[in-house]
Amino acid sequence: EPTTVRAKLVSVDDSRVATGKDFDPATGRVTGEVVHLDEAGARGLAARLEGRQVTVSRVDEKPYRRRPYAPFTTSTLQMDAGRKLGWSSAQTMRVAQRLYENGHITYMRTDSTNLSQEAINAARQQARELYGDAYVPAEARRYKTKNKGAQEAHEAIRPAGDSFRTPGQLASQLARDEFRLYELIWQRTVASQMADAVGQTVSIRLAGRSATDEAVEFTASGRTITFPGFLKAYVESRDEGPATDDDNGSDDAERRLPRLERGQQLDTRELDAKGHTTSPPARYTEPSLVARLEELGIGRPSTYASIMQTIQDRGYVWKKGNSLVPTFIAFAVVNLLEQHFAQLVDYDFTASLEEELDEIAGGTLQRVDWLTEFYFGGEGRGSGGIAESGGLKQIVGQRLEEIDARGVNSIPLRATGPSGEAVVARVGRYGPYLQAGGEDGPRVSIPEDIAPDELTREKVIELLEAPSSDRELGTDPESGHPVVVKAGRYGPYVTTVVPEGSKDAPRTGSLFSSMSPETITFEDALKLLTLPRTVGTAPDGEEIQALNGRYGPYIKKGTDSRSIEGEEKLFTVTLDEALAIFAQPKQRGRRAAAAPLKELGADPVTEGPVTVREGRFGPYVTDGETNASLRKGDDVETITIERAAELLADRRARGPATKKKAAKKATATKATAKRATAKRATAKKATATKATATTAIATKATAKKSAATAAPVTAG
Repeated sequence: EPTTVRAKLVSVDDSRVATGKDFDPATGRVTGEVVHLDEAGARGLAARLEGRQVTVSRVDEKPYRRRPYAPFTTSTLQMDAGRKLGWSSAQTMRVAQRLYENGHITYMRTDSTNLSQEAINAARQQARELYGDAYVPAEARRYKTKNKGAQEAHEAIRPAGDSFRTPGQLASQLARDEFRLYELIWQRTVASQMADAVGQTVSIRLAGRSATDEAVEFTASGRTITFPGFLKAYVESRDEGPATDDDNGSDDAERRLPRLERGQQLDTRELDAKGHTTSPPARYTEPSLVARLEELGIGRPSTYASIMQTIQDRGYVWKKGNSLVPTFIAFAVVNLLEQHFAQLVDYDFTASLEEELDEIAGGTLQRVDWLTEFYFGGEGRGSGGIAESGGLKQIVGQRLEEIDARGVNSIPLRATGPSGEAVVARVGRYGPYLQAGGEDGPRVSIPEDIAPDELTREKVIELLEAPSSDRELGTDPESGHPVVVKAGRYGPYVTTVVPEGSKDAPRTGSLFSSMSPETITFEDALKLLTLPRTVGTAPDGEEIQALNGRYGPYIKKGTDSRSIEGEEKLFTVTLDEALAIFAQPKQRGRRAAAAPLKELGADPVTEGPVTVREGRFGPYVTDGETNASLRKGDDVETITIERAAELLADRRARGPATKKKAAKKATATKATAKRATAKRATAKKATATKATATTAIATKATAKKSAATAAPVTAG
């Protein structure tokens, strides 16, 4: 039984103390009739309450009852695996796919919470065997799916069979990740058929007076679980944020208070005056974004993982820990869509499109008629009013003429430059950059690892005032544009600087390994800009070129390419020499393995020595059996054995890459082939429209949340 109670100040002289919701999110000012205690005021009040007694003014007890959670659907499985196991949606679905293929769980793409009678019987029987009759209610529990668009073709995700195997019984047959996910599914399914958790919730009010006779009131709340019921098998995780001292990270946690009675006097042992800053909305994680998409009626069980992967593959978001951080490309895309195609990225439009595609699948709506009116316009049921507005073809055709590409690619920032000038972030051909003070103002690239909300005024000034590594070498006699040496993502290079709006394409060339940005001459730069060089024409009529590639110098004829020795040879290799090289058999053998970039230690699973190596597609970690590429945010110099083990475990969980089987050849009459082509085109258009709209909505939701995150308010 606890002997102390931690309570929070809620009022001073009968006026409520301000909390986060009492501050205007735009200005940070207090709204309403409340007491705003800043940190200094709170410390003063704490000093005046030192040694004073408080009296229990009220004790409210209410019965607490919590029903078990419904069995897993695809989305809730992804959410819980993300929260409890730290997995991405894609990893969750990969592991679930293996469990399903091996007959351990039912089909894992479903939005139904319904269980078959055999599953209900199996869950009730297992709960009775493991926990006793008291933990199993007299009546079986049945769950209804809240989503009106849910497809009930498959039941909820559960252990397979009419008699469940416990995780312990399957432990020897499952890999580590498979065991962890199966255990989660088994716990949730069994718990769904167990009794309610029962207990008492207690709210306490404490009243007191300070040394200067200020009336103060504190409050505390707690919960005592008298019968755990389903909590014996499964406890839900918190959606966002860390656990506090009071709640161990779950809404189902027990928070015990001492037995108190009204009028009882309590001694004050400790008074903490803490400054408080209201937190901005938490960034989306994959689980919370999936929850938001499901709430809006966007996407289907089979699409959530692919949406999460697509917005990362296209560079709309990148991961910082588990958080999804939108890029400036995402802001530019959202600007374009909201300014010119708002109808297509409206949440209601995307949800109604899902419903109409369901009707097409159900046979109540004709797909060809619907798609014709959707694309060309008409008076039918074109989703979201698209048909009535002239159809997608007309809407896009009209809007394309109105688009100001520079406008949608310019994102104004609240931060200003060194002299107070306006600063915008733009998405350029070579990535995002800052520009201060208009078109002629200074510009600087935005580093890849900086999130949009981290561009404070101090950071903007730091970037703008940092010494530039660019060095002008002269003027290109061919185009008249300046020739500059720059530091790029894949190393230093020279390029011609083309003014915005010019139709000329910039000429670029990577520096040779023997060159450095500090010492390269203008003459060498002009030679580099002549690459690729045309060596001549082969007897078969194909042109031979000399190029400098990512893996060194080479010559190319059609699709055939051969390495050459020495970068200087790019300027001197003759046609006869090139033909002699192509006449030789192509070397298929691999080069000798390069020395590792770093040695990290032994892998905790395979115990193989883990090293960091340079590969064809960038640095990667390997234990001798499994290779895993480093991800955005990982650095060769700072990567740890723990992070390397995590990357390798994720790669092992995905299993070996499989090649697609070649499609069987089929013959058909000309008319049949024509109908099949038209049918494929119709299906492809409908799928592309749905996928593009859904991905845009996910991007829009993530970018919107980042915009809110950029303005924290201090509440004192």
